[in-house]
Amino acid sequence: MNPTESSCEITSISETAAPCSPAGSRVLPMGDNFRWEGASVTEYKERADHWCGVLRTVLVGESGEPIPFQVRYFEIAPAGFSSRESHSHEHAVIVLRGRGEVQLGESVHELGFGDVVYVAPHEVHQFRNQTSEPFGFLCIVDARRGSPSGS
Repeated sequence: MNPTESSCEITSISETAAPCSPAGSRVLPMGDNFRWEGASVTEYKERADHWCGVLRTVLVGESGEPIPFQVRYFEIAPAGFSSRESHSHEHAVIVLRGRGEVQLGESVHELGFGDVVYVAPHEVHQFRNQTSEPFGFLCIVDARRGSPSGS
């Protein structure tokens, strides 16, 4: 292959191989304050006392994409926290905004921009923001997953 060619390049209209990007490809431009155009911001989950000040935005995986995962952005307000829970699915978190902490089992870890967290199946975990600025992170998780248990 020529080093200037892409492995996804279509060389003729009659080519039968599918292009690398599926139908429905799109771009969600990020606007102000970590809000993406065309993506709804919702509360973390049904209102309850075991979490506080968390917003959720599903960026990929809830608009008919044929993929087995979701990419979500969570933002925890100052003094906010996610529920302390465990579940059978794993997920990965990448910090994009502010500082916070994650409790994994009995250990607490400080987090900042670019830090990555892997939450193993059945690991008790909770994300918290004890700063005066928003704490935001991407979360990549299975699109089909079980319900969490915990408080």
